[in-house]
Amino acid sequence: MASGVLAGRLAIVTGGGSGIGKTICQVFAREGAILAVVDIDKSNAEATVSGLPQGSQKHQAYTADIASSTDINAMMAQIKSQFSVLPSVAVNSAGITRDNFLMKMDEKNFDKVIDVNLKGTFLVNQAVGKCMMEGKVENGSIINISSIVGKMGNIGQGNYAASKAGVIGLTKTAAREFARFNIRVNAVLPGFIDTPMTAAVPEHLLQRAMFLVPMMKIGKSEDVADACVFLASDRSKYITGTSLEVAGGLGI
Repeated sequence: MASGVLAGRLAIVTGGGSGIGKTICQVFAREGAILAVVDIDKSNAEATVSGLPQGSQKHQAYTADIASSTDINAMMAQIKSQFSVLPSVAVNSAGITRDNFLMKMDEKNFDKVIDVNLKGTFLVNQAVGKCMMEGKVENGSIINISSIVGKMGNIGQGNYAASKAGVIGLTKTAAREFARFNIRVNAVLPGFIDTPMTAAVPEHLLQRAMFLVPMMKIGKSEDVADACVFLASDRSKYITGTSLEVAGGLGI
């Protein structure tokens, strides 16, 4: 019998093939969750699943473009048919960047980031919310990964900041609408986190960024995953519509 604060609960994690999403899958599995790992890259999703401890119910990998309602609906149908329990947790971690200054950013790259980061989060909230409502899940928790730049803005990230600010507004609205169905919806706002995305930032720029962080250090993906465990579990059973900043004080 699995142990941990998420024991026996089925959790859908988008963007689970790499970065923060992959770490969330690993930490959730350690807490006893059964994982439906979703990624646009099938091999990445399968690699995450192969590295997770297998309990009585095996974790599964799924391929989906979260900006496509067709993909999302097909994925949800597969999940419902392949598991003996309904999902009671979902983490929307899939996201992309297409950075550039506002005056140099083309419309295509603006639209693409909004499409994946904001529309994709909307589609997953809608599909998962419907599944939880129809199944009368008693302890539903949806966690949307936003970003501290959704609160602050950031030079060269107008599209990304706008998409992540939208995720915060979407989260608050979903929290209001879903509460009567026993589904909580919260957002997590990571700051500078050690991921493949930040690894591409030149060292001198990272050092300058550290001066903006009161704790004077870069965060780890486990820090974000631990926050998600708290929001997914019954330890946060009276928390909904909030934005939990995991940013070392950046933005205060």
